[in-house]
Amino acid sequence: MPSPDQATAEHVLRQAISRGDMPPGYRLVEAEMVELIGVSRSAVRLAIDALVAEGLVERIRNKGARVRVVSTEEAIAITECRVPLEGLLARKAAERITDDEAARLRTHVDAMAAAVDSGDLQKYSELIRQLYGLVAEAARHPIAADLVGRLQAQLVRHQFQLSLRPGRPRVSLGGLTDLVHAIVDRDPERAEAAASNHLRGVITALSESSPSGGAA
Repeated sequence: MPSPDQATAEHVLRQAISRGDMPPGYRLVEAEMVELIGVSRSAVRLAIDALVAEGLVERIRNKGARVRVVSTEEAIAITECRVPLEGLLARKAAERITDDEAARLRTHVDAMAAAVDSGDLQKYSELIRQLYGLVAEAARHPIAADLVGRLQAQLVRHQFQLSLRPGRPRVSLGGLTDLVHAIVDRDPERAEAAASNHLRGVITALSESSPSGGAA
């Protein structure tokens, strides 16, 4: 079991990677991480090792550690793994959501629509990340939520790039709005289907941008 300092370092680094504050290719210099996080160098080193095991970070010979660059093909494979997990979380959220959580989801999807309307795509991308967290919170299924979180953290760059594609934010918003409506209506089957359909749309969009998909 990791020490409290190692757990703190893992949490800080994982959150920074998930938010895109440390983008793919970002060098994790141990001395800088010690200063940033306020823990020992050994705790930082062990935290980096843990993130290497998760696939978020890689060690490059003679160059140290950096946030791992995920190819489009790998992003597709990761998203395929997310389909059943996100479907499970959506189903559980629809079964277990409280009135307060439902109100937060409604407010959140309104904020997402406002971000798309204003063209603030960086904010929209961040709101998508937060939405998955709200759904996971309502689902009360920590194992599935943890697995999804580890997979999602590897896809930040691809998610943002998709949000820049003309027309894609509107399509994405429609699918995620359907998901929220199904959850707050407490309809587990519709919620699971909406989550799966949205992610399959993401897979299609990613495939269109990959070399094998024939796009530039």
